Amino acid sequence: MRERQALSEMSIQYIKGVGPARKKLFANLGVETVEDLLYLFPRRYEDRTQMIPIAQVKLGEMQTVSGKVMIAAGRQTWFSKKKVYEMVVDDGTGRLFCVWFNQPYLQYYFKEGIGVVLYGKIEIYKNRLQMVSPEYEIIEANEPGENLNAGRIVPIYPLTRGMTQRYVRKITRACLERFKDEIRDILPVSLRNKLKLANLHRSIENLHFPETLTEQEDAFRRVSFEEFFLFQISVILRRMSIVQKKGIAHRITGEFVEKFSNAFPFKLTAAQTRVIGEISRDMMKDPPMLRLLQGDVGSGKTVVALFGCAAAHENGHQSAIMAPTEILARQHFEKISEMVMGFKEELFRPRVCLLTSSVPPKERDKILRDIKEGSVDIVIGTHALLSEAVAFKNLSFVVIDEQHKFGVKQRALLSTKGTNPDVLIMTATPIPRTLCMTLYGDLDTSVLDEMPPGRGKITTKLFPQANSEEVYKSIKEMVKTGKQVYIVYPLIEESDALELKAAEKMFADFQKNAFGECRVGLAHGQLKKKDAAAVMADFKNKKLDILVATTVVEVGVDVPNASVMVIEHAERFGLSQLHQLRGRIGRGKEDALCILISDPETEGSQARLEAILKTTDGFKIAEYDFKIRGPGQYFGRHQHGLNELRVADPIAQVDILELARKEALELVHMDPQLAQPEHMVIKETIRKRYPEYLKMVEAG
Repeated sequence: MRERQALSEMSIQYIKGVGPARKKLFANLGVETVEDLLYLFPRRYEDRTQMIPIAQVKLGEMQTVSGKVMIAAGRQTWFSKKKVYEMVVDDGTGRLFCVWFNQPYLQYYFKEGIGVVLYGKIEIYKNRLQMVSPEYEIIEANEPGENLNAGRIVPIYPLTRGMTQRYVRKITRACLERFKDEIRDILPVSLRNKLKLANLHRSIENLHFPETLTEQEDAFRRVSFEEFFLFQISVILRRMSIVQKKGIAHRITGEFVEKFSNAFPFKLTAAQTRVIGEISRDMMKDPPMLRLLQGDVGSGKTVVALFGCAAAHENGHQSAIMAPTEILARQHFEKISEMVMGFKEELFRPRVCLLTSSVPPKERDKILRDIKEGSVDIVIGTHALLSEAVAFKNLSFVVIDEQHKFGVKQRALLSTKGTNPDVLIMTATPIPRTLCMTLYGDLDTSVLDEMPPGRGKITTKLFPQANSEEVYKSIKEMVKTGKQVYIVYPLIEESDALELKAAEKMFADFQKNAFGECRVGLAHGQLKKKDAAAVMADFKNKKLDILVATTVVEVGVDVPNASVMVIEHAERFGLSQLHQLRGRIGRGKEDALCILISDPETEGSQARLEAILKTTDGFKIAEYDFKIRGPGQYFGRHQHGLNELRVADPIAQVDILELARKEALELVHMDPQLAQPEHMVIKETIRKRYPEYLKMVEAG
């Protein structure tokens, strides 16, 4: 294992041909060490193995040719003073002219009479065949099989400014040759033999420089399996450590469940009833619950979370609900306070408080005292709940909302505020099954796959920017019939000032022109809290017809009468964000209309818009989103588990993921402590890649 660690600690700077300046360039690609470079795999490959006779090349296509250098010379253009290097290559069937600009060093590479392989686009210039700046390989200058840029399957790497494909290939090949004996297999020999997996060194080499595409595919599967396998072991160990802990076994009677279900002016859905049953069974057991609740926008997750809080209160304990933003925390506070006050007299009425970073010091001190003394039962807040100053008297139930915006460490920190409390993790972003297995394999999963009855149908339509005036006219007519409308404008850049400017400009223009006769309000992230609350209250109380807003309404106050939403420049929004925004309408009984105004310019934006038009099913949207963006961007690379999936793809490689989980379960069942000599390297690797998981496991 020492040699493996050495590669992970050896700076790329000290590799021949790198140095301090290029070290900084590599850092832009996330490459700091030799190991990082070995795992900087190509994003695609070009098959340059087919040599085409010069006489048979096709204009406008990328082609590979081979021949001898007949003429090679440099010159300077008289008009622009650019240095030009020209070369003529002959293969016996015809001649090809090659030209490079501002690369005078090429005179030291090419000599008349040497053999070369060239790859580039075939053009016609002054009635002659030509390649401009082709990739090249000098045949005589290399040993057989060492050509890296032409005449083979050529890797295409991610780059940063100041770096070339040719350079990355050269440095990667040098590292592979120099350190091939130090690349040690983590997988046990018995497992490799069982699954007929190639050794790691060979696989890494074939991911960089495969002789055939079949070799690359086999290597891809091999490295993907290892990534899945290691992460699944860490997840399984984490799960085992939870099961072995002693938490609080709550007493939950059927009578209490029935009383809670009947406490609302509406009937719970069958899905809510099922999930409440799952949570009840977990809370009554000694081991702490660790459950993921997935539910689309408007599926009733808050009611389910409140049940857990109610059950904890019934047993004399406190609850905590942590949300990623103050807006969402305040929404939970208002909604739950309203629900609690509406409970029938025979049911408890837990005391609810809100704790965020914006709470004034004097009020904050009182809240902290109340929490410590047990004078409040349900504490709702943001990251402020993680502060050392927050001490609960008897916390037994924790809810974490929109988990993907928190890390594993934060999730664990809140749990330390009690004695192994039950934890419910909620997300309104439905997660594909395979991704759920990858990220949340240590959690039990519940799904709210049913919407409350009596809600209207949402129709989504797309209009080009040129038709926006037509859209505004129809909106004006809808307002006359009593409908309320959201008009959402995107954040153009990561700048609050620009966001504010864009929204205010649009607001002023609407007031003056398109909606001069309507009551128009403005909501954005820069408003003072009381002003924002006042605007949202006016909209909810029908004092406003149209609310012009930024994405601040993505999580906001429910307005059942708001049945129309216009999303400007929809191509600038992510797919899940479009789905979240659309979920703000259709909360009442009336059918709703979502209008997207957009001129998509990229394939990605086109794909997102097509997906949102196809379905309102959040789980299908999640699948589309994951396929479009890939694992790294789906939840952000900060999300634990995704940062190490350098090759593996949970959606495309579900068969490998499931196999890896099966083998991981077998290994952990056989050796739960990973104490056997051949498993120690696995434990050390997990400790390095997933330190937070292993810390939690070892803490018990």
